[in-house]
Amino acid sequence: MDLETVKKYLEKGVGEGEDKNASTINGMPSKFFENFIRQGLHVDHIEKGRVLCSMKVPPRLLNAGNFLHGGATASLVDLVGSAVVYTYGASSSGVSVEISITYLDAAFVGEEIEIEAKALRVGKTVAVITVEIRKKKNGKIIAQGRHTKYLSVQSKM
Repeated sequence: MDLETVKKYLEKGVGEGEDKNASTINGMPSKFFENFIRQGLHVDHIEKGRVLCSMKVPPRLLNAGNFLHGGATASLVDLVGSAVVYTYGASSSGVSVEISITYLDAAFVGEEIEIEAKALRVGKTVAVITVEIRKKKNGKIIAQGRHTKYLSVQSKM
């Protein structure tokens, strides 16, 4: 791809010939993205330091290869991992410092997945959570993530 094509790909909806969906996209409510990812997510188990969720992979979260998008996977690691901090009684889940994800397999539309987040450490200023996303039917790991969060003064227990 030449540089101008790459630029146009990244700037879709900017400048001349704006994206026909721009007004709809710009009219989305605050925190729309979180709701877009979480829609259909079920909490199967919750306890201090652990959250287990499941969902069927919806078409809206697929990539061009027709399997769960890596960005959607990263968002699930972020959102479910952050929820673990709340299980300690915190009023805020803090701010992400680092998220790392290893992608190991694919999940396809309609396939049920589990997202399990566990606290490795929730201290005074730092929380470290591990998140595993796997196929519910056979336990095969789709992705493993680690999420490190800075806990501000307001979120301390």
